[in-house]
Amino acid sequence: MLPTGLFSVYLGWSTAAGIAGNICAFVLFVSPIPTFKRIVKTKSTEQFSGLPYIYALLNCLICSWYGTPVVKTGIILVATVNSIGAVFQLVYLSIFIRHAERAIQLKMMGLIAAVIVVFAFVVFVSLGLLDYDERQTFVGYLSVVSLISMFASPLFIIKLVIKTRSVEFMPFNLSLATFLMSLSFSAYGVLKEDPFLYIPNGIGTILGLVQLALYSYYSKISEDASREPLIVSYA
Repeated sequence: MLPTGLFSVYLGWSTAAGIAGNICAFVLFVSPIPTFKRIVKTKSTEQFSGLPYIYALLNCLICSWYGTPVVKTGIILVATVNSIGAVFQLVYLSIFIRHAERAIQLKMMGLIAAVIVVFAFVVFVSLGLLDYDERQTFVGYLSVVSLISMFASPLFIIKLVIKTRSVEFMPFNLSLATFLMSLSFSAYGVLKEDPFLYIPNGIGTILGLVQLALYSYYSKISEDASREPLIVSYA
């Protein structure tokens, strides 16, 4: 057991990391707003994908459940931020579905229904079949899988960036917020000695760096291309 002084320092640092993670996560949650303003303005989803918001919704629901005292005590900051995140994802998905083509609308509504069914099943199993320790392990592993899935979902966008050699569909602030949030919650998980937090967020930190590196590289290519003359004379 830590001495009182060291425990106070430890508690202060872990709380600070958790608050930083909440702030960065909130920035992440609001970062798609320009994208959805564009969707509303053009009344089209263009080449934007709704899958990252499906992954984010499932992740927020499972991680908020993991952060509740009934599953694990001492990490309430995980529950609060993910509850807010779930609301944001539902709003974004509603806007996306409204302006998507019919086939995409049906697909997205089916995926949302699947997310709700999966989460309801997780809650049922957690409360009805498992004791406290088993519940923590069960939901913890699920949170790891959902977090890694959420962090990996931008790989669809990364593929598009490489294919088009343009960062138009990978907003910089979204990539930056993902990196900072992952870094903060990695520190929070380390301080809380919780591998279910620091392992997936550590992977998210690495993927965030990859996105930022790609953005830096392809944005320079786009700038160089924009400097080329629009009219070439062959005289």
